[in-house]
Amino acid sequence: MAMARRLVRPLRGIAKRVLLQQQPQPVIFNFTRNYISEMRREAFEENILRLLRYEIRYELEHSPPSQEDVGIRLKFDDLYHFLKPITKFDSFIIDERPGEQWIKLNKKFGENEEIKVEVTMFDASIPVQKGSDVSAADDVQLHITMIVNVLKGEGNEVLEFVCSAWPNSVEIRKVYMRGQNGIVDQPYVGPPFKELDDELQNSLYDFLETRGISDELCAFLHQYMKNKDKLEFVRWMEKSKSFIEKK
Repeated sequence: MAMARRLVRPLRGIAKRVLLQQQPQPVIFNFTRNYISEMRREAFEENILRLLRYEIRYELEHSPPSQEDVGIRLKFDDLYHFLKPITKFDSFIIDERPGEQWIKLNKKFGENEEIKVEVTMFDASIPVQKGSDVSAADDVQLHITMIVNVLKGEGNEVLEFVCSAWPNSVEIRKVYMRGQNGIVDQPYVGPPFKELDDELQNSLYDFLETRGISDELCAFLHQYMKNKDKLEFVRWMEKSKSFIEKK
């Protein structure tokens, strides 16, 4: 009798587990959670798009790029203006380098010289001094770095000038020779320019001015870069908006 009870008890446990396994298990769906997450994501993205559209419209309506200063031509296509900066200044050909923080200028000079200029967007500033020629409305003078390369004939040597382009003047900082193909990684760049003899300094300024590197070019570049800065900002917002709009 005792043995029978010991046999029945395990059988009851097995039967109970079988019955539990046969009962339908509740199915847990994550539809609601996924739906809420998707709604939140779409709301965040729509908010970003709304802000980008507002900023683009504001930039284009409240402070449009100057047309008379640097010859900008505007096309209106709903919210976006496709700006086409001029491609020439004096005898220089301008490569705008869209999407980049610098531009290139190139010209021929004389029979066998080529002048190549690389110009950054605004990369520094200094406070305006009282009594300066800068407009009183400006708190700072913006700075542009300008690297001028003078090449002659088929030779491999380049005379390079590292300059600061201020709103109304050019300032030479360094003058040195280097290889056209960058063979010398760290060429000797000579003493600081201001330590050179005054007459030599003046002669080098005349050398550049004869080749079109002048105060007038600096004034042009500052106006050009103001427009490029705006164009790149709008282009950046447009690209970001287009990316977020993709499904």
